[in-house]
Amino acid sequence: MKASLFRQFGDENVLEFEEVSTPEVKRGHVLIKVLAAGVNRLEHYIREGTVLTDIPLPHVLGSDASGEVAAVGEGVMGFEIGERVIPMPGYPLEEADQDFTPMPAAPSYAIAGIFSWGSYAQYMSVPAKWVVKDKTGIDPAAIATLPMVLITAVRAVKKVGEVKKGDRVLVHAGAAGTGSMNIQVAHALGARVATTVQGEEKARFARDLKAELVIDVENDDFVAKVKEWTDGEGVDVVFDNLGGDVLQESLNAVRKQGIVVAMGFVAGVETKFHVREFFFSHKQIRGTLMGDIDDLKWGLEQVASGRIKPLLDRALPLTEANVAHGLLAANATAGNLVLLPW
Repeated sequence: MKASLFRQFGDENVLEFEEVSTPEVKRGHVLIKVLAAGVNRLEHYIREGTVLTDIPLPHVLGSDASGEVAAVGEGVMGFEIGERVIPMPGYPLEEADQDFTPMPAAPSYAIAGIFSWGSYAQYMSVPAKWVVKDKTGIDPAAIATLPMVLITAVRAVKKVGEVKKGDRVLVHAGAAGTGSMNIQVAHALGARVATTVQGEEKARFARDLKAELVIDVENDDFVAKVKEWTDGEGVDVVFDNLGGDVLQESLNAVRKQGIVVAMGFVAGVETKFHVREFFFSHKQIRGTLMGDIDDLKWGLEQVASGRIKPLLDRALPLTEANVAHGLLAANATAGNLVLLPW
């Protein structure tokens, strides 16, 4: 099969398109013909070597995929050849951790495309337990934009942020993959949404998602705008996928006893905040990463019903994985990128 891989850490140009061995169909696994592979920011960091470097090289990235069943391993039942499926973008590797709650906190939990070869290839092998049937009827390229951002957003917004109908929430980076999905999940739960963006083009994108308040941080102070929007009170929940110095401002934007959901570090991995103001106001910071199979299933139900829509920026051939990573690094997308292996 063909795959995009890298043999050393570096910029997007270390990605190469080559012939590699097709994965074996192991017992309990499903061999998936990848129809489209999603591209996520985490993969950019892995390729750079800024997240971890103890992975065997050469390496094939990719946690998100939309595909069809090509073969099933011994002991696998309930799947038919040619059936459309979606693999979980992460799952526990050890049998003892299969029912761990929350699943992403399991000791052996791993994101696909990190410690095993991922979806930037024509085929991938996934344990059948972590393969979901795709009943949406939506184009594979659009579906491939969903798994990681969808389960991450569902868990962050619905479970960790505890968002409910009527809540006012602030979503950072509303034109990015994670941010745009956070907006949609919050809307699906009946919340009112404010969001931050950079530039008018991304502001238009966020307005199309029906964000009630769109704040261009190139021109406005988002804390001041949020306080004005909430009559000085602050929002119920902030979804902070930026980290760095932004976290303190997120705390400033949330109401007393409100929640800041920390779920990214685009603005930096280190932060400082005023602890006195933090605990006197009874505010909470909650961390979250990814989600479980029930989050994916709930999210796909919303997709099938039209309440959540895949946000495909563009689809590129797998031969241009380096181009996709360059666009991602430059923040030159509105929505998600996918790669087409065929």
